[in-house]
Amino acid sequence: MTERAEVVPAALDGERLDRVVALVTGCSRSEAAVLVADGCVRLDGETVTTRSRRVTEGDEVAVVWEGTSGLAPPEPDPTVAVPVVHEDEAVIVVDKPAGLVVHPGAGHRTGTLVHGLLARYPELSGVGGDPDRPGIVHRLDKDTSGLLVVARTEAAHADLVAQLQQRSVERRYRALVWGHLEVAAGLIEGGIGRSRRDRTKMAVSASGRDARTRYEVLATYHDPVDVTLLACRLETGRTHQIRVHLSSIGHAVVGDATYGGARDSFPVPRFVLHAAELSFDHPRTGERRSFASPLPPDLVAVLDRLR
Repeated sequence: MTERAEVVPAALDGERLDRVVALVTGCSRSEAAVLVADGCVRLDGETVTTRSRRVTEGDEVAVVWEGTSGLAPPEPDPTVAVPVVHEDEAVIVVDKPAGLVVHPGAGHRTGTLVHGLLARYPELSGVGGDPDRPGIVHRLDKDTSGLLVVARTEAAHADLVAQLQQRSVERRYRALVWGHLEVAAGLIEGGIGRSRRDRTKMAVSASGRDARTRYEVLATYHDPVDVTLLACRLETGRTHQIRVHLSSIGHAVVGDATYGGARDSFPVPRFVLHAAELSFDHPRTGERRSFASPLPPDLVAVLDRLR
């Protein structure tokens, strides 16, 4: 059984369901029509069998099917640059640039990190059981830069997924947020789930999945705006977790238009969030491995504007 679920982006608002299914799965329109007719497609949890049904931005389209059903997996693309900081027989550590989507999804069927990885490491195909996410054990948002680890074998994938579930993988970020925090360090706890008001966004919710983010103040700035540089550590890995948690306490990430951090008083090229440190137990040797990524030039330039 294979399942793929995506939230309909603004670019696909009003499109036919069969076209969106084709984008989500990578199959042809005719194959998508068969999936819809066979009852394999759910729209916001409701099975839909009319392929001409129009979707709305924020709808969740889920496709569930047995076997491959002829769905096309991502093809290797050597034009996608993959900045590798470490590789061995079990893992690959990538320093992802901002603007690069990690894996295929609705609206992003080509040009992702996965396409570049498959060109460089063809043995990744099939690792992990999800054809769209070979070797992927965790992800970064498109506009978040920094480190992530990719499993090169099935055994490594299973081991790293278990480490994530046991919360032994350490992921530390740098985030520039609006305002000044009252305490130098703290823990933000709050379940995260899909926003009821806007299905394209996540929100803190009592019914959401458990989420915990620790933070520590690294620097405060007063000129030309009041902002704070934080070190954040994920204890869980929910979608948009750091961005949602920081916004929920009134300190949105600078430049994050989705969660209230984009302001004309201090324009930035993207939201200021970078996955700076990554540690895990090597799946084969058990040795603790740690990696660090300096702030990229575009974010260094942002900090240089502050005093």
